[in-house]
Amino acid sequence: MTGEPAPISAEARKALERELAELRAERDAVAATLRDEDAQGDTADQADELQRVADLQRLDRRIGDIDARLRQAGDAGPPPTDVIGIGTTATVRFDDGTVQTVQLGEVAELDGTTLVTAVSPLGRALLGHRVGDLIGYDAPGGHTTVQVLSLS
Repeated sequence: MTGEPAPISAEARKALERELAELRAERDAVAATLRDEDAQGDTADQADELQRVADLQRLDRRIGDIDARLRQAGDAGPPPTDVIGIGTTATVRFDDGTVQTVQLGEVAELDGTTLVTAVSPLGRALLGHRVGDLIGYDAPGGHTTVQVLSLS
């Protein structure tokens, strides 16, 4: 491990940029509801104010995390074509015979595709494998296997 931020795919970058824009809009809306420090109110008003301050802190932390990730991460470039990596689309057959095409990604929000995150049990199992590999892994429903049929 080098300690350097992992590269980020173009799709993951777009998803994080969308999330960042949404978080900033939410933060602006919450900040607009905060009262002047000199304003007086009952206990319920004070509790609501404290909750909004906590919400701002949570939003600021997530905004900072995403902003840092976007600034520090290099471009992942095109996905590998011979082994499964971030951005690879793979067709796999599960041990029950079902076949599914999935894309291995970094974040759980991509439009129009069945995304498997690299930190999920299936995603971790698939990383680094090739067409024809039979892979056993522990899924939430128990141990299962999957075979890699094709990569694109």
